[in-house]
Amino acid sequence: MESRYLPNPLQASYLLAALSVPVVLRFHLLPSVFAGLAVYTLTAKLARRLPTRWGSLAHKVALAGIILLVTSLVASLCLALWSFLRGHHGMADLLTAVAETLENLKRNLPADLADALPDTVEELREQIATTLREHGKNISSVGISGVKTFAHLVLGMVVGGLAVLHRFNKEEGFPPLAESLHVRLLTLADAFDKVVFAQVKISALNTVLTAIYLAVILPLCGIYLPMVTLLILLTFVAGLLPVVGNLISNFTIVLISLGVSPVVGVSSLGFLVLIHKLEYFTNARIVGGQVKANIWEILCAMLLMEALFGMVGLVAAPVVYAWLKAELKARQLV
Repeated sequence: MESRYLPNPLQASYLLAALSVPVVLRFHLLPSVFAGLAVYTLTAKLARRLPTRWGSLAHKVALAGIILLVTSLVASLCLALWSFLRGHHGMADLLTAVAETLENLKRNLPADLADALPDTVEELREQIATTLREHGKNISSVGISGVKTFAHLVLGMVVGGLAVLHRFNKEEGFPPLAESLHVRLLTLADAFDKVVFAQVKISALNTVLTAIYLAVILPLCGIYLPMVTLLILLTFVAGLLPVVGNLISNFTIVLISLGVSPVVGVSSLGFLVLIHKLEYFTNARIVGGQVKANIWEILCAMLLMEALFGMVGLVAAPVVYAWLKAELKARQLV
């Protein structure tokens, strides 16, 4: 009699999928989940290109090689990015330049506005350090922050590799619950593939246009901004965050430009606003087209997830919404 109250495998899989979202966000596991999904989707894409005429053993060996290659590439990319940001010409130098620009602006602004700015570079750094301490959990859950987070990334990549290996080695014959969970995973991986890799394309376009402005147009006008390479890298990394990423990179570039001259600052602001408008329509076309959603739907999901989980929810929102909409469409509910 009690068994009739238990959910069937399909219902159980949906329940577990729904619970996984707050668990991942609450315990700051989003970087490891994204790393695992990146390995899973990239490996699956490459594995589909393996010749079908190959025998079972050759196929398994080739698949294992692809998993190792993809995992190594993702891990190397994370390490390279972290090393660059932490190196001599990394974020510390950028922070110093931003702080010095604010200090120079303070001397030229009206007294009422100047009083709102920090008095010294050290005071600005202390304010930023306090903010980092207060919101450290949210910040660390978004990016790579220390050994613990990198260990989570590695573990996530290993899980993603094992999952895709299991997928190709056992396409059929899953137990009922495992089969339903496998379908949920395929839908999630497809949503991740559409949203994240579409956002990479958008960020790459934005970065190329910004690089042309910073490294070509301004030098041709005899203007040279400091740390152009880091600003271009920041544009790409921040651009992986829909909407808010551009605000981060644009604010930094405009502030550095103001440190050169007000005219350069205004010019940078105008150019970046133009790029932002271009990205807005590109985002609506690429991301919205991939998940069959309007841009306002994604923005609403981002606002809701940010209100519930903070910055990490903002990052996860496009993928979670695309996953939810795909599942609803599969059940013909939307």
